[in-house]
Amino acid sequence: MKEYLISWSPLAEETYLKTLAFILEKWTIKEAEDFERKVESLLDKIKIHKHLCPPSIKRKHLRRCVITPQTSLVYRIRGNVIELVAFFDNRSIHNY
Repeated sequence: MKEYLISWSPLAEETYLKTLAFILEKWTIKEAEDFERKVESLLDKIKIHKHLCPPSIKRKHLRRCVITPQTSLVYRIRGNVIELVAFFDNRSIHNY
């Protein structure tokens, strides 16, 4: 089965690190490690199944994956590359 490349946008890197920092500020390292594992597992699945997550309701060219009840990831498919666009809090007002 073909594997796609994962590319992190600057915004994806920034929002991922902010999410981890928030988790560490409010909870423990265990929760941060759990979040990291969930993200890694999701990315491993997306590498193989690029249409795994449904299209975003607000932006059809993006796909939205719910990682936890609080956090989602949006990505776009560009040829053989899956570009991670951003991580965001599901409870916030967002563009995705």
